Amino acid sequence: MSTAEGPVIEFDPRVVGDLNNEEGSVGDTSSLRDSTASITSSIYEYRTINGRSYQSSKTTEYWAPTDEKHVGGFDIAHEFVILLMGGKLFAAPIGDNPKKILDVGTGTGIWAIDMADGFPSASVIGTDISAVQPSWVPPNCSFQIDDAQLDWTFKKAAFDFIHIRELYGGIDDWQKLYRQAFDHLEPGGWLEALEIDIETRSENPKVANDEGHIFKTWCRLFWEAGDKTGRTFRIARDGRMGKYFKEAGFVDVVHRQWKVPIGGWPQDPTLKRVGQYNGLFIDRSLDGFAVFPVGEIMGWSRKEVDELVKNMRIAIADPKSLPYYNIHLVYGRKPAI
Repeated sequence: MSTAEGPVIEFDPRVVGDLNNEEGSVGDTSSLRDSTASITSSIYEYRTINGRSYQSSKTTEYWAPTDEKHVGGFDIAHEFVILLMGGKLFAAPIGDNPKKILDVGTGTGIWAIDMADGFPSASVIGTDISAVQPSWVPPNCSFQIDDAQLDWTFKKAAFDFIHIRELYGGIDDWQKLYRQAFDHLEPGGWLEALEIDIETRSENPKVANDEGHIFKTWCRLFWEAGDKTGRTFRIARDGRMGKYFKEAGFVDVVHRQWKVPIGGWPQDPTLKRVGQYNGLFIDRSLDGFAVFPVGEIMGWSRKEVDELVKNMRIAIADPKSLPYYNIHLVYGRKPAI
């Protein structure tokens, strides 16, 4: 079923698993390493850092692991984003009949696959530097290995909807990224981007106002790591996304923001469910977040990184912490000629 706001998504228990199960379940993760027919074996060149697998891209030293534990967390995050968006895959008013859709930084491809299922008449392409997408996909969905930071090789004005999600810390020139999206949209086409503000906040004023709290330490480390590499972790702060959209030429720019609790502490039933999914996502991903930015870029030892992660876990689990972070979504339209 679809509406003008996009297909309504049923939550797949194979993806998120049983929230009462500490380990969780991430569906058929054995397929995540499978390639599509067009992907060659050379794509499967990984390097190992402190026991975690990372893509050996020739163009981008991406900070997040590509092993099944971390990659599976992205699919869990996909589920709570859909919950926040009222069961929708996107917010932009793209209409009922998009023809060609591009998902930049597709990751596991779950968003692209859901879009292809929801719009069977549309062609959906997902691009990423890492081949962690499944091989069994809808016939109108395909994946390509590509680095969005390089000059795009697609035909100009080829797409009517371009989607970007959670590339924080991985892009060296966000203004160029949005300009390229603008150039590759047909007149009247839409760009939508969703990014996380990585600062963990608290509903408890005592925690929120403690500048020495590990929540503050954690985000500062990532901000500094991003500053060192030239790939900022601050893209979702200070209105940068909307500003860069407008600079690229987009009009009718809309900014939406959601509070994402970590854990099931909210009383609101929807936010409680979001928090449960998010808590599972954070639990799976926390050590993977820190290994490269804090260990490799900031130069911390393995022991120091492990201690940081342990202390962050303890703080998040503290029932008095009431932790959350903010997600920002921006969409805009390329003017019609």
